[in-house]
Amino acid sequence: TSFCLRLLFLVYKAKPNKIRRNSRQALLLPYFILLNLRAKCFFFCFSFKATMTKQHANWSPYDNNGGTCVAIAGSDYCVIAADTRMSTGYSILSRDYSKIHKLADKAVLSSSGFQADVKALQKVLKSRHLIYQHQHNKQMSCPAMAQLLSNTLYFKRFFPYYAFNVLGGLDEEGKGCVFTYDAVGSYEKVGYSAQGSGSTLIMPFLDNQLKSPSPLLLPKQDSITPLSESEAVDLVKTVFASATERDIYTGDKLEIMILKADGIKTEVMELRKD
Repeated sequence: TSFCLRLLFLVYKAKPNKIRRNSRQALLLPYFILLNLRAKCFFFCFSFKATMTKQHANWSPYDNNGGTCVAIAGSDYCVIAADTRMSTGYSILSRDYSKIHKLADKAVLSSSGFQADVKALQKVLKSRHLIYQHQHNKQMSCPAMAQLLSNTLYFKRFFPYYAFNVLGGLDEEGKGCVFTYDAVGSYEKVGYSAQGSGSTLIMPFLDNQLKSPSPLLLPKQDSITPLSESEAVDLVKTVFASATERDIYTGDKLEIMILKADGIKTEVMELRKD
């Protein structure tokens, strides 16, 4: 209102005779100016709000970098494998990115999903395992690491790590064990598992080859497969070679880790690069 009155005074001063002839228009002038300013402010705020809403709708804190992980447990070994392709959309960000991370001498984690969250999760697990070593003077067993991973994921359930994990290793008796997870910490001990973009292609193949019973029937799937070490490695190579033919987010190289009581052995196999 004060702005309109000042403007009216300036107009009166500039053209006194013309405005005084029509005093009614002069009195209504500040109200028209004020109405015009309010209308402009309304349309500006509406368009700004619409733009901000559109930007917020398109933004996401997560991304899916693809990739596939597989683990198979045996009587005295555990095989963990993952491809090395990291991508987003139709772009390949890296062809040599390892998705397998050693947490302890007898526990190895393989993860797919959003690799920034995967790195953050690995950092948390590493620091907590270090605290455990200082307090107990020993490394965590694979079942203990499985429980720690579950607790860590569940703690972040309201803003979860976008990571789908398979943990493999050896238990206290030297037998292979595999634990499969969802994003919020629910986990299960199984004989084999697959996670990632190619898991929908690989799991039916593993179910067929390892004769897993129907989930609607009892007993549950055995926590140890009847395969020998060489048979498990050959099966992993076969399923990845098949999955890369159909899944564009899986490929480049296959990294295989074999955990046994005497140590960890690593193999690499070339996959499709297109």
